[in-house]
Parts: sequence; structure tokens; C-alpha cells
Amino acid sequence: MAVTKETLDEIALSRAEYDLILERLDREPNSVELGMFGALWSEHCGYKHSRPLLGLFSQQSSRVLSQTGAENAGAVDIGDGLAVVFKVESHNHPSAVEPLQGAATGVGGIVRDILAMGARPIALLNSLRFGPLDDPQNRHLFHGVVGGISWYGNCIGVPDVAGEICFDESYSQNPLVNAMCVGLVRTDSIATSAATEVDNVMLLVGAGTGRDGIHGASGLASRTFEEDVELRPTVQVGNPFLEKVLIEACLEALDTGLVNAIQDLGAAGLTSAAVESAASGGRGIHLDISQVHQREQGMTPYEVMLSESQERMLLVVAPENVPAIKAVFDKWDVVCREIGHIIAEQTAQVAVGSDLVADLPIGPLSEAPQYRLEGKPSEEDIRRRHLDLDSVPLPPDGPQETLLRLLGSPNIANKESVYRQYDHQVQTNTVVGPGSDAAVLRVKGTKKAIAVTIDGNGRLCQLDPYQGGQIVVAEVCRNLSCSGALPLAVTDCLNFGSPERPEVYHQLEQCIRGIAEACRVLEVPVVSGNVSLYNESRGKAIFPTPVVGGLGLLEDASWATRSAFAGEGLVVGLLGADTDGVEVNDLAGSEYLKHIHGRVEGSPKIDIDLEKRVQQVCRGAIEKGMIASAHDCSEGGLAVTLAECSIQGGVGFTGEFSVASRWDVTLFGERQSRIVVGLPEDGWVALVGLASGARVPIVKLGYTSGDRFRLNGQVDLPISQIKDAWNNGLEAASG
Repeated sequence: MAVTKETLDEIALSRAEYDLILERLDREPNSVELGMFGALWSEHCGYKHSRPLLGLFSQQSSRVLSQTGAENAGAVDIGDGLAVVFKVESHNHPSAVEPLQGAATGVGGIVRDILAMGARPIALLNSLRFGPLDDPQNRHLFHGVVGGISWYGNCIGVPDVAGEICFDESYSQNPLVNAMCVGLVRTDSIATSAATEVDNVMLLVGAGTGRDGIHGASGLASRTFEEDVELRPTVQVGNPFLEKVLIEACLEALDTGLVNAIQDLGAAGLTSAAVESAASGGRGIHLDISQVHQREQGMTPYEVMLSESQERMLLVVAPENVPAIKAVFDKWDVVCREIGHIIAEQTAQVAVGSDLVADLPIGPLSEAPQYRLEGKPSEEDIRRRHLDLDSVPLPPDGPQETLLRLLGSPNIANKESVYRQYDHQVQTNTVVGPGSDAAVLRVKGTKKAIAVTIDGNGRLCQLDPYQGGQIVVAEVCRNLSCSGALPLAVTDCLNFGSPERPEVYHQLEQCIRGIAEACRVLEVPVVSGNVSLYNESRGKAIFPTPVVGGLGLLEDASWATRSAFAGEGLVVGLLGADTDGVEVNDLAGSEYLKHIHGRVEGSPKIDIDLEKRVQQVCRGAIEKGMIASAHDCSEGGLAVTLAECSIQGGVGFTGEFSVASRWDVTLFGERQSRIVVGLPEDGWVALVGLASGARVPIVKLGYTSGDRFRLNGQVDLPISQIKDAWNNGLEAASG
């Protein structure tokens, strides 16, 4: 067949890649075959620019029960015969085109990834980024995405327990919508996607196949946005009520022990699900897509194979067990159709009745070309790293007004107006919900609890991608440690612009190297993840934004610790640093520098070995019952962290501690590896001894009491005033 540039552009294949297909097949593919190649060789499915770098991630841990990339999500042993399954994925481009459905189907897709591991979904988290809310389009995207997440998650009965939201010009027209799901499964019941048994039957269950989502993986997630391209048909449409029933039906089917493999139909739809299942098992497939239940008339084989219609799963079952599995789905009133079987020859045969419409070797089809490029930072990126403290004037309004302005910044302000739209108590496992450093969920039937969190920082990665990559892992683990949990593993979603740009490829490579190094030191393997590239429009890329989700374990749920001050009469200390040094790097990429001075500059730094010791001290003190509260010191710096602890605890604070010659650096600098802790005064000496033994700096900051927030005579405000500033910032900006 003659292939035009327009055809290749539609499926995001280059002419060189088409020539490679010809070489591998030794013939021209037909339209269905070319569409299948386009989907599986897309950046979203084939990881063409990232796979060579992802090998830097370590998976070494006796607790890891899955192989990264080989299954739908990562599985981690938490003891008592139980495993936690978790993963984060992006739905950025669909959410930019149709925010409500894009975000909703992002939730649905990540839930089915967890389901495909045989696990019951028990928690959702999300990491969201938008442009400034004074732009009407950004407000539209913001409200649509939040609405989609709450609609879908609430309907399927999975609690949304934690997340983060960030606003920056970098994300205008390119919102980031990263959804994370956590599931629980017995270790002896973890499911696989690998189809290994010849003549096993392939069952397609769930929703009918429609024309929504065609070219979602290739045309939408593997290219940048252009003004003149209509992308709305590539966005999937969700049905959360069907997803809820599908979850229950699949779990019951898996409980029979008669399902040999299970796979979600997500990106690239039936093509990806069937081919990847066969490839994992070293087998082939024969599909008769005339048996695929369709909800639209006259669908072509091309459309059926590439549709990304939601709420669909593929099950592989021995022929003699098909009636029993069909009976389960009949009980739940979920459609279940036999659409093919596993064959010994490693080929993908697609037929319509007796007419063969595609016949491709599995290897070339599932093995996308890999690109290892040469990255180089731009001159502008290099210039941004130099920050002259003398060029940053002290705000004339002083510390008090600066604190109020920062508390009202949408990046720092209370996000309750968002998370109150989410049900975070359904399933009755939530011990600590949204608003603290990490969510904590009890594990029924045991004394244990798990902690989960998600975080990212595009500004820091823009300034120094290697240090920024380390910092995001450190902050995720720090949040888990502040909750009392031992960090066990992480999942990541790497959000970047076009990797074909040298500066973006440099960011991607260095961020991955930074993440890998921090994971090595902090002993947290990367067990799952996703890469989202080409996040740019009109020639401008987003900030490099690796988002990391973390899993931690509390052997005793009673250890769960919150960020809020736990009452009056507590001594408050700072683990990890003093307060009187002036380090220009403390202001690098800070909210203070951006919100007050309108600048993103500097060279962020972290001592990852100190970070490890700080977290160990915090966890050790929590386990010994010494600490009543712990809060990661991050966005907004020390003054904002203390204010948040007071606001959340409803108790005042009086601070008397050394302040550097530049009060803005002490109060609002964002030096890493710091935790604000509150504890009874009779435990202070023991905590100092614990910290000193671990070579961790510790400083007494002050005491909790009354109803005013005071810092060294420089700030003296009623709690009600700082609470109003913090509570109203996001709502005022979002309209």
C-alpha cells in the first residue's frame, strides 16, 4: 500500500520507522497492520526514547514480588500473606482536550491496571498541574479535571486519599493529570498478564467497543499539540458504574482460580492487550473480531483493533473452564464474549470470521525501536542556575505580610475545596486522610497500616534535573517517614516535553539518574511507572516534572502521625538543619522567589545521605512514642510549615530561634532534609540524644500555646488570620 506522510503523522510514525517495518516484515503492511504497528510503536506503549534510560532504576528488594515493566503494576510484600499493588499513570493529553472525561478515564484506567494484578483497589491519589488560574482556559481545565476525578472515583467506591496540586505558567494548555491507584491482594493470588497455554480461550468482558479513543496512544500521547488538529475523538468516554460492576465480576472470576491470565484494555486497546499478553507468554494469538461486542454500527477492523473504549478487560481461560467464568459475568450482568485463542506460533492473527485482516510476527510488532539521544542543557537553563542573593531585595512589607501572601498562594493554600469533593472514607480503611503529609490506611485483619503519598517539583527539576530528581524521591520518602511509615517502594510518572529536543532529553536523562541515585540510597526500588512525553504546545515544553508515588509500611497502625500540632504545651523542634545560616541555594526554585519576586532561579541542592539519617531519626522517635506530630518542611519554607501545623492543629505557636542576616532565607527558604516535630517537653532531651547519635542537626524552635502565631517578634498574628489566608487562597484564585 502507498503510505502518505499524512497517514504516518496520524499514527505518529516516522518515515524511517515505516521503512524499518518494511524491513522486518519483508513486505508492505495493510492498513490494519500499520495501525497496530503505530499503536504499539507509539511513545506511550513502546517507550522509544525512555526505555534505554529506565534500566537505571533498581528493583532490588526482598519485598518486591513483580518485575517492573513485565506486569500492569508493582507488587510489594507487606507480610501476613498480603501484598500491596500500586502504580501511577498519566492522562495529560486527553485531559487537555476534554478535561472531565480525560481525567475520569485516567482514574478508570489506573484502577484496571491494579485489577489486572488480581488486587482489590483500595485507594486513589492524584498529582495535578495547571497554568495560573487567572486564565479562563486554565480555570476550565482545573474545574473539569477535578470534576472528572471526583465523579469517577466516587462512583466506583474507591477512596481518594491524597494528592497534590501545582500551578505554573509552564503548564498552561498542558495540564498534568497523573492518577495513582493502590490495591491489596494475597501474595498467592497475584494475577499475571502472560498467556502461556496454547488453545486457551480469550474472553473480552465489559463495555461494548466504540469509536472513542482511536489513536489515543499514537496520535494523542505521542505528539505535541497543534492548533489546527482536532483531537476530541481520541478521548475516551467513561462509565464508572460499569467499572464498579466490572471490578467485582473480575475479582470473583479470579477467585475461582480458573483464570490463567488477565489484562486491561487501555492504551492501544485490544491490540495492546492481546499482543502484550501473548508476547509475555512467548505465544501468539488468533482473534476473530466479528465476535467483539460493539456499541456502534459499521465499525471497521482498524477501528475495533485500535479503539480505546473504557471498562474492558481481557481474560485467558482454558476451554473447559469457559462456562464457569461466563457464569460469573452473567451473574454480574457483564457481557463476556469469546474472541479468540492462544496459538503456539508467535504471530498475531486478526480475522473477521474466516477473512484474515492482519497476520504479523509478535516480536517485531511488540518491540518498538529504541533511541538513545545526546542531551544538552540550553543556555537559558544554565543561566537560570545562577542566583545572586544581592539581586533579591527583602520585601518591604516585612516577614508578616510576606507570610500571609505565601499562605494565600494557590500552590501553598489549603486544597480542601478540591478534596472535599472526593470521598476519602469509603471502604472504612482511612486512618489519616487528605491534608497531612501522607495518607494512612489500616490493613484489615492485621495491626498494620500502609502510608501512601505522591509528589513532584517541576521548578527544581527545571533548574537542576539531577538534583531535582533526587529531591522528589526524598520528599516522597520524607512524607512517608513523617507519617511513621518505613518507605518500601515507589512508582513514577515521568512528564516531559519532546525528547527530540536536546535540552528535554538532557532533563529526562538527568532526572532519571537523580531518581535512581536517591532510590539507591534510601533503599526504595522503583516497581512500576509510566512515561508521558511530548507535553508541549506552540513550541514550548512544560517544566520537566517527574511525579513519584510512594508506599510505606507501619507495623502498628497506632503509630500513624499527623502534620498538625497535637495540642498545647508541646516543644517544637527542627530536625535536619540549623536556622541561622545563609545559603543562597535555599531560595532556589522556592515558592517565595516565584510568588513574591516572580523568578525561577537558583541551584537546588540535597545531601541524600543526611536525608536518610533525618528520616531514620523521625521514624525511630515515632516508633518510641516520643513525637506527637511531624511535618515535612518544603514549599514556603520554615515559617509556612510552622503556620500549617498551627492552623491544622488549631493551636498557637511562639517561636524564639536564631535568624540569619537575611530573614527571608531563614523563614521562607526551602532547604531540603528538614522536619518540624512537636513533642512533650519531657521527651526533648531523649530526642536530642537520638538525633545526635545519628549525626542529625536539631534545633528547638519554640512552644505551642494560645491562639496566636508568633515568630521572633517579626510575626504576631491571630491563628484566625493566618487560617483565613490559607483557607481562602485557592478558592479566591479559582473563582
